[in-house]
Amino acid sequence: MKKILSLLLASMVIVSYTLAQDSAAVEAKEAPTPKYARATFNSTRIINMQSTEIVSKGALEFMVSHHFSNIWNKGAGSENVGQLFGLNSGVAHTYLSFAYSPLNWLNVGVAAAGSSKYEGWAKFRLVRQQTGLRNIPVSVSFFSLFNANTAKDPDNTFAGNRISFVNQLLIARKLSPKFSVELIPSWVHFNIVPYGINNSNEVFSLGMGVKYKAKPKMNLTLEYSRQLNMYENLITKNGAIINYYPNLLAAGIEVNTGGHLFQFFIGSTTDASNIDQLARNSSSIKDGNFAFGFTINRSLSLKKN
Repeated sequence: MKKILSLLLASMVIVSYTLAQDSAAVEAKEAPTPKYARATFNSTRIINMQSTEIVSKGALEFMVSHHFSNIWNKGAGSENVGQLFGLNSGVAHTYLSFAYSPLNWLNVGVAAAGSSKYEGWAKFRLVRQQTGLRNIPVSVSFFSLFNANTAKDPDNTFAGNRISFVNQLLIARKLSPKFSVELIPSWVHFNIVPYGINNSNEVFSLGMGVKYKAKPKMNLTLEYSRQLNMYENLITKNGAIINYYPNLLAAGIEVNTGGHLFQFFIGSTTDASNIDQLARNSSSIKDGNFAFGFTINRSLSLKKN
């Protein structure tokens, strides 16, 4: 009798274990897997502003961005034609950068920002838009950049006074396979500014960007940013009063050739760095100060096969 009971107990244990394993396998098979929104934007930049995208882990991105001078300068007349609408004026700002992603959620980079300025940054992917296991409606990234001005300035010899920063919270949503939108609140900090009642070390702006997929390898892009403070009646270090223009507008076309991503755009700034674009823009939309520009992106995988 004892042998029979022992056999029955052993059989029950084996059957229970087998059923539990089968149940766990079914649950694992039926558990929803996360489905991430991909290519919300096709570049790490929309046009001038940062997107939520970062290059893939182990990849190096090289970018060349070129801003020409204004297409039409008020009062210049036929000289604008001679300068080929800003393309042949001899005045342009070039931005050269390298970016690398050591991790799936981190991108770091350095850049030569023109006019003896250099930049370094980090972009953190905080949240990805997804469905399935979790339903997250937006992608969120945080971007932080510092800018160092190495140009000689006899009135400003302390290196710390030549540094400025921009921090951005990037919030994007892919609304459909063709349409994506992003919100871009920005905070620029200058370590030093000229004395004056309207001068501040902190500059705030709010922007947005849009991408529309017109063809499989062509996108239309648009971005707008509005500076919220420190653009009216500022006092320079020489005591003069200066005003900047708070509206930043740009529209462009992206063409993906497979190996390269080309961006051609027209915008209301000739500056190449986000610091100058967001806090010291000298181009007026009202006066028709728009300029051509282009960006070339090339990404290379540094992973071992």
